[in-house]
Amino acid sequence: MGGLGLRRAEIIKSEDSNQRMGGGEANKSCNVGADQREEKRRGNDVLVIFSQERMSGVEFSHIAYSSYLHTFVNHAVYSEVVEEEMGTRENKYMQNHTCRILLWAIASRITLLSLSVMWRSLLSPYDTSASLNPSCLPMNSSMSASIPNGSSAKQVLLPGIASFIEQSIVWDSVYFIRIAECGYEYEQSYAFLPLLPILISLIANKVLHPLVPIIGHRALLALSGYVISNVAFVLAAVYFYRLSVLVLKDPEAAMQASALFCFNPASIFYSSIYSESLYALFSIGGVYFLMSGANLLSVLWLAVSGSARSNGVLNAGYLCFQSMHQLYDAIFVIKCPRMVLHILIAGALKCFCISIPFLAFQAFGYYNLCGGDDPVIVRTWCKARIPLLYSFIQSHYWGVGFLRYFQVKQLPNFLLATPILSLAVASIYSYVKSEPNKFLTLGFGTDYNEEGSARLLFSQDESKVPTFAASKRENQNLRKRSQKISALDADANTSPVENDAPVKSRYYSVIMLPFLLHMGFMATTAYLVMHVQVATRFLSASPPLYWFAADLMGSLKTRRWAYLIWVYSVAYVLLGSMLFSNFYPFT
Repeated sequence: MGGLGLRRAEIIKSEDSNQRMGGGEANKSCNVGADQREEKRRGNDVLVIFSQERMSGVEFSHIAYSSYLHTFVNHAVYSEVVEEEMGTRENKYMQNHTCRILLWAIASRITLLSLSVMWRSLLSPYDTSASLNPSCLPMNSSMSASIPNGSSAKQVLLPGIASFIEQSIVWDSVYFIRIAECGYEYEQSYAFLPLLPILISLIANKVLHPLVPIIGHRALLALSGYVISNVAFVLAAVYFYRLSVLVLKDPEAAMQASALFCFNPASIFYSSIYSESLYALFSIGGVYFLMSGANLLSVLWLAVSGSARSNGVLNAGYLCFQSMHQLYDAIFVIKCPRMVLHILIAGALKCFCISIPFLAFQAFGYYNLCGGDDPVIVRTWCKARIPLLYSFIQSHYWGVGFLRYFQVKQLPNFLLATPILSLAVASIYSYVKSEPNKFLTLGFGTDYNEEGSARLLFSQDESKVPTFAASKRENQNLRKRSQKISALDADANTSPVENDAPVKSRYYSVIMLPFLLHMGFMATTAYLVMHVQVATRFLSASPPLYWFAADLMGSLKTRRWAYLIWVYSVAYVLLGSMLFSNFYPFT
């Protein structure tokens, strides 16, 4: 009976081909491409499964089965037309929204810079030592050799502008400009990773060097830093929108989240000489490429984020999460144990590559500071079992450590960080409350076909799966499609009232898990270990904050909370631009 079923399926496929050839009008209107014809071929393969499973014990009439086939082909053609129209419409939305995001990102940077200039003109700075710039140490004379002797603000063509720019070098900007000018002179300067200083030095000495006689070298370094940070933020906003569309599957929600990102509470740091913009660009861009399937490019971008900020190393968690789900996929779904070793080695190599820039910088610091022969001069951290320079500097110079910031005098700083930490906790709590099983199981066992984009991050790349394993996956997918076709027929006979169920937000998809876990770890670290007020800019590049706000905006019941988040962001934009630009403590 099984052979008879196969024969009947082949006849039906042949007849269906003739019917489709006869229906030239439908084919011309649909204009099906090569990929869509391949999908139809897979759809016809479903019939082979039907013939094997359903005809093995029951005799079906040729007319009845041809009728079923005709229904299936109609569904396939209709879905192709709908998908093509929706794809065209989404592309138009994407292009329009991308242009709007570019305008909003540029407008937000102009607004921040204008506010900084305004507050700087109206108020007196708390610390007036910003323009002080002692000569580079003799050991760094080679780096400062390119600096003209007469490049101070008093000997340039526009000393007023030069002085104004130099006075805007405040807080950590002092370290970045000093490193770009003189290199790593002091032990504490190794707390600042090299990507931003390197780019500042390159732009100032190679691109904007003709401006040295006009505003001086140090002001030119600062100007280069401003250009880098603001351009990087604009690009980060574009990648944020693209990532949001992939995750949320809703261009409007992605637009709302991206708009909030453009005016996030830590906006002042994205327009200053800080590494936040570069970190956001390469971390968000790296995750976007990961979601798009460009794994190698993703590893490269995430590795570069680790040379901008130390927490860039945590981006390896996305690859670890992907590898865990690929292992589960290989063992329990595909049932291909031979892939386990391949997945483990590939995942470990990717994570190691992401951490290479940070580890290389630690080795660079160890070589410079611990390479002396005099045991009296050698620092104690150089003799440690794991001589990690970064952790020593954070603890020794900035007092960073577990619960070390829990002091009564630091209560104002805890209050300053309360909004961003509360938003992070609320976004995680909302997900756990709505999807406890997904959160507790870390998404294992989830139907990736139902979760859409989650499959890009979690499942094994089919192009690298062995043939026999890929065939197993294809057979499973075909059987699932056959079940969906049966469900499609049942839905056609269901009244609209029965299907009138609320559509669940994509925020509660399983794809949100790695983002929430990443943000949760960073929020916990900021609260228990770091200077807690830094949490505002530390978490500002975490996408779930803005996706959660966009989800709140989508419901009338919760929209007031989304408005409150906007009020908080705007208030911190105004407060931050006023305090930070005048050398007052902010975050």
